[in-house]
Amino acid sequence: MDIPFAESRPTLGVEWEFCLVDKQTRDLVNVADEIFDRLNEEAGRGSGGPALHREMLRNTLEIVTGVCETVPEAMADLETTLARVLPVTDELGVDLLAAGTHPFATWLNQELSEGERYAELIARTQWWGRQMLIWGVHVHVGMPRRETVMPVLSAMLTYHPHLQALSASSPMWAGDDTGYASNRAMMFQQLPTAGLPFQFSTWAEFEDFVASQVKTGVIDQVDEIRWDIRPSPHHGTLETRFCDSVASRRDLAAIVALNHCLVVDLEERAAAGEKLPELPPWHVQENKWRAARYGMDAWIITDSESNERLLRDDLADLVQRLVPVAERLGCSAELAGVEQIARHGASYERQRALAADSGGDLVAVVDMVVRELRSTGDAAAS
Repeated sequence: MDIPFAESRPTLGVEWEFCLVDKQTRDLVNVADEIFDRLNEEAGRGSGGPALHREMLRNTLEIVTGVCETVPEAMADLETTLARVLPVTDELGVDLLAAGTHPFATWLNQELSEGERYAELIARTQWWGRQMLIWGVHVHVGMPRRETVMPVLSAMLTYHPHLQALSASSPMWAGDDTGYASNRAMMFQQLPTAGLPFQFSTWAEFEDFVASQVKTGVIDQVDEIRWDIRPSPHHGTLETRFCDSVASRRDLAAIVALNHCLVVDLEERAAAGEKLPELPPWHVQENKWRAARYGMDAWIITDSESNERLLRDDLADLVQRLVPVAERLGCSAELAGVEQIARHGASYERQRALAADSGGDLVAVVDMVVRELRSTGDAAAS
């Protein structure tokens, strides 16, 4: 099977998912269609604009950037769309919540968006599909050469735990503290074709894999592969999909900057003929679990010789190594935000601390995450 890849410059695109919560009860509400209807009336068009997408459930909407050159440009793009959406949600008595999971909602009262594709997914996945009350951030980075896509994908798995821990924002599920920093990571991998990718050396190997999946009826088209990191042939990008959604702009910008710098650095090294770092699949799998479970305090496996290191320490060195890359890409200030997350706490840490201080008040946790989205300052001070 020949899968064309739209080679592109190292541009950037971001997809930011939100759930919709009632301003009073703080529970999920199924009003995405109403939001789109009102935005369509204002815009005088039927799609809600290319910057806003429907998702599988009617309690969810997604903001999507255009093709951006830099992290600051991508963040400005997201801000522009938020400025359109927030007045509409306010009118409907709804807030946007940006976290990997909702602290106390359950799936029983959630409604499916219209669309044959969503109905087929639920028909196939049944209980696991209906459980998917999860929200994330996806980052696309343009890839100039098809032959470097699979080596860079495999190398990016070395840094999977770093990005997972930084974005982790889903410690609670259906009213309980799960003990995980990212329960979303554990949930999402239950879907068919989701979870960690296979590690192929060449594009031809990936094409053979896709052909076998189509032939056996696992997928109908390549974008039904829902790996944590996957090629996006139509866009000519490598798409990172495993980060939890985060409310703090500072956190989001830092995570996007780290992602952009990593992919660009690895792609340039691969194009120059360098053999990129790669972990055995069993270490990649263990690192994902450790980051999901322990977040920033995880001890991760750093190489094929099974050496281990505290994620916080490895992350600090990684950021320092990428400083020259960030300067070239125009995201030095945003990359520096990674250290701020390590110092002040990732979202899962802030949520868990507030729950402990408030005697388990999960409505207060929702309030805090909503405030972080509304604030343009340091979310850790909220």
